[in-house]
Amino acid sequence: MTATVVLLPYPDAGVPLAAIPYVRDARAVYASGLDLPGAKPAPEPSALAREEGPLVVFAPSMDDPAVQALPGAQVITQPQGAGLVEAAQVMDVLRSPGGCPWDAKQTHESLRQYLVEETYELLDAIEENDRVALREELGDVLLQVLFHARLAAEDAGEPFDIDAVAGALVAKLVGRHPHVFADAEKIHTPEHQEVKWEELKQAEKQRQSIVDGVALGQPAAALAGKLGQRSGRAGIPLDLFPSGLDAPGRMFTLAATARRAGVDPEGELRAVAKRFAAQVRAAEANARAAGVDPSTLEAEGWRAYWPKSESPQ
Repeated sequence: MTATVVLLPYPDAGVPLAAIPYVRDARAVYASGLDLPGAKPAPEPSALAREEGPLVVFAPSMDDPAVQALPGAQVITQPQGAGLVEAAQVMDVLRSPGGCPWDAKQTHESLRQYLVEETYELLDAIEENDRVALREELGDVLLQVLFHARLAAEDAGEPFDIDAVAGALVAKLVGRHPHVFADAEKIHTPEHQEVKWEELKQAEKQRQSIVDGVALGQPAAALAGKLGQRSGRAGIPLDLFPSGLDAPGRMFTLAATARRAGVDPEGELRAVAKRFAAQVRAAEANARAAGVDPSTLEAEGWRAYWPKSESPQ
């Protein structure tokens, strides 16, 4: 028997194009575990296994009984990203009449705090190498993208939707990788790639300044680092950095020169801060183990209970 299994874990994303010829030539088309127009309900697995081909069976997963009854069948899956269609549709339901009252009242401005929070939670998952949290936090950041795109689609003056967002992204990715999608000069190193990207962005956005496009709302260490990187590419010498021995000037110079040297000042500073927080917790635990309330500690007490292998410099 010739059988083709088409897996549809996300039915709303549609039937894969690769399955169309097999559906057209099939003697029978069945759906198991799915309500699919044009397909008959699949018979019992034992009866299905005895049927003559060619057959096409639509099912949500490889664990479906109908699929298990066809061990030699060809399997066609939906393309990667099919789940994004369902995610966008769920977001649409939440924002539509009869959906969620909280979602319905949100605006771009009211969601800003959540975008920042979810981004930092994603950073935490990456730094902790927590794969479970990484998957969850990526989903939370994706929710923010879907939410803002859905809000943009409702704008009376300049509407655009998630497909327009995706289309612009595809155009940007293709345009900024001519060595991959066209016959441009090949790129052999990440450093060469970064230089070419800056050239492409400068021309694409018609920037008048090397600091155009730098997000001034980002954290200060990251902002200083970015300005240090941009100014370094342009050849601005270090002696033109903010002068003076005041703390802000020194911090800017440290962050900017670190980025020029290939060090992420925001990430490294956050790593040091997290290590210090862990040291504080350890000292508090040591104090409690000795029967001392950490809230009563003064300078010498903190020194006494500070983790010995991690003494502050």
